[in-house]
Amino acid sequence: MKLSIKEKVGYACGDIASNFYWRVFDVFLFIFYTDVFGIPAAAVGTMMLVTRIIDAFTDPMMGALSDRTKTKWGKYRPYLLWGIIPIAAAGILTFTVPDLDQDGKLVWAYLTYIFMMLAYTFINVPYGALLGVITQDTQQRTMLSSFRFVGAFSGGTIVAFMTPFWVSTLGGDNEILGWQLTMALYGLIAGGLFCVTFLTCRERIQPPKQQAKPQQDILDLFKNKPWLILFSIALIIMLTISIRGSVGTFYFKYVLAREDLIGMFSGAYLISLGIGAAATPILTKFFDKRRLLISLMLGVTLLSVLFYLVPNDSIPLAFAIQIGIGLCLGPKSPLVFSMYADTADYGEWKNGRRSTAMVFAAAAFSQKLGGAIAGATIGYVLGYLGYVANAEQTTGSIHGIVLLMTLIPGFFALLSIVFLYFYNLDDASLASYQQDLDERRRDPEYQ
Repeated sequence: MKLSIKEKVGYACGDIASNFYWRVFDVFLFIFYTDVFGIPAAAVGTMMLVTRIIDAFTDPMMGALSDRTKTKWGKYRPYLLWGIIPIAAAGILTFTVPDLDQDGKLVWAYLTYIFMMLAYTFINVPYGALLGVITQDTQQRTMLSSFRFVGAFSGGTIVAFMTPFWVSTLGGDNEILGWQLTMALYGLIAGGLFCVTFLTCRERIQPPKQQAKPQQDILDLFKNKPWLILFSIALIIMLTISIRGSVGTFYFKYVLAREDLIGMFSGAYLISLGIGAAATPILTKFFDKRRLLISLMLGVTLLSVLFYLVPNDSIPLAFAIQIGIGLCLGPKSPLVFSMYADTADYGEWKNGRRSTAMVFAAAAFSQKLGGAIAGATIGYVLGYLGYVANAEQTTGSIHGIVLLMTLIPGFFALLSIVFLYFYNLDDASLASYQQDLDERRRDPEYQ
């Protein structure tokens, strides 16, 4: 079945909405905590690691809950409405700076960031699971996933480029108020976009009734070899993306001394990510997903090494390499999330049970855990090398920022290639599994 443009765009609206939060975290949250909130870099790194570990429990729980939800609107779509108020409130509270001492501020940061991650999980896990039940056609899934991430990078580009403007415009001389009002604005926009996704998308694949306990869903994942490998790949690539995304603000503020270019740099990068995502359906017509991803991550590795050699006064070259890395990383998300939907098919074929949301919940956890390890890595490296917020940096901290922007994410990109060699769910085997599933689903006793 060929999906309509309306449904593809409608599904993409959900990730535009999500990126009014995720991209703020990715680009601005670390430097907000250090330079505005006043928390030491190492403490921020630890906080991000601890709070994301909590998601090790909440993501699978959310997957199990939504897999077992039954409403007239489907399993997953209702959460797009139910989650609007929590995520909007959490966004505002996370960027609120209370009048407390250092320890009190740190406790506040922990509590509000945990709330933010829980709210994000509540709405984003079911949203991701929708991809697995809208269509079974693998090329249509890739197309839908591509639309999704074009939306994600479009929303992310707006956030990266416009957030500094909105903070200064809405807050004036009060930067803290500017952040609160900016997040309130983003909450309103995101809520409207989630409603669009709810109204335009349909759940067409009806899996067998979920009779197993949630623990069985998790055990099924650990028996699903393609999913295990894909989880590892997504986690490692997320390290590459998150480290580079967060450190870019430090790189322009302290290494290049061009803080005025942060929005433009992040925007150019996200536009290139969007172009790469948009090109994914075309690329997958000619290249196997696995081989394509290997080639792209090799490109990221080589360009990251080249970035390390860029002189501090070569800003156009830094932009050019950053755009090249974005073009290589852009197809990653559509490819990986399309492949996750494929592993859900494989899991149903192997176990006779389908846990679509659990598959995507664990996928979301790989993203969050990758971001957590990235945040911890940034915090510990900067803390060890003597980073001090809003001050002239030492030679050591400057070199640390450069390494975090170049060779360290390049290493993780190279590591992902090693894991990709073990992923064996190709198009031919997947087609065979899906044909067998179609025959099973025609049996009334299977439902």
